[in-house]
Amino acid sequence: MAVAISNKEILGYSAIPDKEIMEMEDIYGANHYRRLKAVIRKTQGAWLYTRDNRKILDCLAAYSAANAGHHHPKIVDAMIKALQENYASVISNVVFTDVLALFLKRVAEFVPQLGLKFGRNGNKVLPKNGGVESVETAIKLARYYGFKEKGIPDGKQEIIVFENNFHGRMITVISFSTNQKYKEGFGPLTPGFRVARYGNLEDVEKLINQNTCGILVEPMQGEGGMYQPPKGFLKGLRDLADKHNMLLVFDEIQVGLGRTGKNFCFEHENVIPDAAILGKAIAGGMAPVSVMVTNSSLMNMAFKPGSDGSTFGGYPLACVAGLAALDVIVGERLAERAAATGRILKKKIMDIAARSSHVKEVRGEGLFIGVEVKNGDAMVFCEKLLDLDMLCNDSHHHTIRISPPLIINDDEVDYIVERLEKILVD
Repeated sequence: MAVAISNKEILGYSAIPDKEIMEMEDIYGANHYRRLKAVIRKTQGAWLYTRDNRKILDCLAAYSAANAGHHHPKIVDAMIKALQENYASVISNVVFTDVLALFLKRVAEFVPQLGLKFGRNGNKVLPKNGGVESVETAIKLARYYGFKEKGIPDGKQEIIVFENNFHGRMITVISFSTNQKYKEGFGPLTPGFRVARYGNLEDVEKLINQNTCGILVEPMQGEGGMYQPPKGFLKGLRDLADKHNMLLVFDEIQVGLGRTGKNFCFEHENVIPDAAILGKAIAGGMAPVSVMVTNSSLMNMAFKPGSDGSTFGGYPLACVAGLAALDVIVGERLAERAAATGRILKKKIMDIAARSSHVKEVRGEGLFIGVEVKNGDAMVFCEKLLDLDMLCNDSHHHTIRISPPLIINDDEVDYIVERLEKILVD
């Protein structure tokens, strides 16, 4: 099949009809997503465009990857310059590159000092591609800490995780998921994890034993249902980690970098972890890159030549995108914008909920808002929203996820509210 490219009359990459595109994916791709029936040809700002130039407001932002909006001009310009001036290509990790060094420095200094009990030694950053890779890097850090510093026999280390967690879908990570469909048939699974109820400190304390080396938690849950922990929960985890000489690791992949109205979700309660995992928005959604950040002393302890590596982890084009994206996050005050816009949007959604027979609860911070529905099938409402030119997805089946790019304006807030009103108020 011939694919038309570089024709100015074509919106996007090709002129292939939508029906054929969907059939092509069905024939040649894994059917591992429940898809909404739309083929997106172009993206700009907070908007998605179809072949017939239909505009759809993106209220998913690729699960927080597009916090800065799609094709932010500063990020695009930086990447084009790197490609045109020949410093974008992947380079072997046996040599140094200036863009990687600058990216690591920028991230290390942007994140508050982690692992305070290990001293103010500065942070170090280990880059990977997708977020799940950095989750596994953090698991390696905690396990090695348990082995090296706590004297736990290698292979006996345990990490405490939480119900309805979502940290990715690689074998080690699905091994401690409480969602059966993520792991059924993929055994043998990786041992070494204990599961507590999210928000329940008593559960956590009961699971701690001589082999416990760490706690891995989302400061707010995304895929698990858009849940906020009760006040004091994160501080309680910090206290338990300190008391029992464990590492506290926060997965901020979906909730960091401005999404909840702070640069980092843990700043809401001023609880500092020993390690933090970032991804998605760290390169503006324009290149795959993620990072595990920790105290320099911990990074130096756990990782030596040969103990970790990644061909494309922190490759030059991704670092260029990352540097530009961090400039945008800081320079355009995206966290503050998310906080202000989110307060307005959440208040208006709660007003809708008060008049709706469908809404069970509204929760969230910043532009990370969940609308739980009573019938338990949020996708039904997401399909109706798509018919009204608004893209959302469900979270844990029962909750409509509202997480648009952080650049949305007042008119776009009204756009969201008008459509939620239509589908939720009888």
